[in-house]
Amino acid sequence: MGKSKLVKWLCALVLIIMLFAACLIPYQPAVVFMKEDSGDVIAFLPLQKKKNFDVIYTHSIHKTKVIESYVWENQMIKQTALSYHDPAVGMPANAEEGEQLVIKDGIYTISNMKRTFPYIDMRIGRVRANHRIRYNGDVYELKRYIRPGSWTRMSVLKINVLQQLRGVKIDG
Repeated sequence: MGKSKLVKWLCALVLIIMLFAACLIPYQPAVVFMKEDSGDVIAFLPLQKKKNFDVIYTHSIHKTKVIESYVWENQMIKQTALSYHDPAVGMPANAEEGEQLVIKDGIYTISNMKRTFPYIDMRIGRVRANHRIRYNGDVYELKRYIRPGSWTRMSVLKINVLQQLRGVKIDG
């Protein structure tokens, strides 16, 4: 093999290695649903400029709609608001310090929340819950992307190309 052919092969090999390495660099911010606490991406919703999203579900006991509002900030999920119909089992009866509770038309809304989480564990409802995620005006049913009854870990991360290829993109 000639010297020029060897150089071409080495250049091609270096290029392939660089492309593969580029696929490992996390760049796309997304709401990511992982299988339990394994780190395996099940599904993801890419975030664009807007970093706010809501998780909507039907409460299993009250059978009423609950809306949890979040924003991705400083590599954490920050809960900013909570809206619900019944302050009974599993729901707060009052706001915490610095928060504001408003009751209007039978709907309790706590705003000005600043609760932060690195992740949120959740089970995708099988029967009633009908977990949904709302982003940029669109609502996506999580049971279309994640098996109902599954335990998932929701977080907001920057993901790489390989993680995107392994998970299901939530896009309606």
